[in-house]
Amino acid sequence: MTLTDPSFIRRLDTLYLLARKILGGSLQSDRRSTKKGAGITFADYAQYTLGDDYRSIDWRIYAKFESLLIKLFELEEDATIYLLLDCSPSMKGKMGYAQQLAAALGYIALNTLDRLCVYGLADHLKPLFEPCRGRNQVIPFLRSLEAAPCFGVDTDLSVCAREFEARHRRKGLVCVISDFLLPKGFDEGLSRLQWHKHEVFCLQTVDQNDLKCDLKGDVTLECVETGQTQKVTVSPQEAKLYEAAVAEWNAQLRQTCAKRGLGYMQATPEVSFETVITDLLRRGGLVA
Repeated sequence: MTLTDPSFIRRLDTLYLLARKILGGSLQSDRRSTKKGAGITFADYAQYTLGDDYRSIDWRIYAKFESLLIKLFELEEDATIYLLLDCSPSMKGKMGYAQQLAAALGYIALNTLDRLCVYGLADHLKPLFEPCRGRNQVIPFLRSLEAAPCFGVDTDLSVCAREFEARHRRKGLVCVISDFLLPKGFDEGLSRLQWHKHEVFCLQTVDQNDLKCDLKGDVTLECVETGQTQKVTVSPQEAKLYEAAVAEWNAQLRQTCAKRGLGYMQATPEVSFETVITDLLRRGGLVA
């Protein structure tokens, strides 16, 4: 099934309706700005000065105190959703699942008229879908996501974060979809993504091949990203050490997200993308 298949889009639409019901449509639970202006939620009073909109004058205050005050309201700002999809070779077996997760998040964003921008992550940042908004962008977005190639030799989150930092200084919500099995780690990259006060959410996609080691005896291992090979002997003890190391790595990712105030969720292909997104929405969206 392709991402533009009508039956798949109907599944996405069901998730969008759920998002609208639970969160009022947005992937962010609170989009109110600290700026004040012409909105709908009352924020404060200010003294009327020449040039202010007279329609904002509170005439009840004037009738009582003979003072001209205008009402200020909190502005509702459009959210900017940045999806960073890991397209490195290590994601090949999980790419279809990661694309479905990204498709659901992007579909909700476009249907709620939020700005959406999508990049591929590997050893550099690759634009997949330029910033835009509107329901009429859904099909172009899904096609660009479907055509996203695997590239690079590994995932360097720090390099990608520096490129992202240089391109986007407008505050937004950054969702990183990756297995986070990164040779150079994730701490510096996540720190850089927060630099311009972006909200960051880590959606970790892993499968059983990442978590378990079923190899036995003498084997030749080949790195899917660098192509390097190494002969090893895998005993039950080595298999247990591998599984413990992966579990510790994932635990460090969760702890880093908690320490930095980042959102985090782990997803596996054994669980449908609808179940993952529904759980995410019920937790409050892409927020910590």
